[in-house]
Amino acid sequence: MLTSKQRAQLRSLANRLVPIIHVGKNGVNPMLIQQADDALKARELIKGTVHQNVERETADVAQELAQATESEVVQVIGRKFVLYRANPEEPKIELKD
Repeated sequence: MLTSKQRAQLRSLANRLVPIIHVGKNGVNPMLIQQADDALKARELIKGTVHQNVERETADVAQELAQATESEVVQVIGRKFVLYRANPEEPKIELKD
């Protein structure tokens, strides 16, 4: 579980990120989950976007993807979302307590 300070830290880091996960009409499928999992392993913090032709809420899509990748939803704004998962083998982000 992230603390509010850690969540704020991750939100500030996510401001400069470009969305690399794009959820389209196929929704959250195994290929998208694998792509997100690989990106989280490499980067720890990723930004995604939900296209307008998706009828589900962005928060629901982000939560489903977070559960599938064992990550945490940091933020959802409009059609964009941010996910975080620490990589214990190669940490890239040092969270403050």
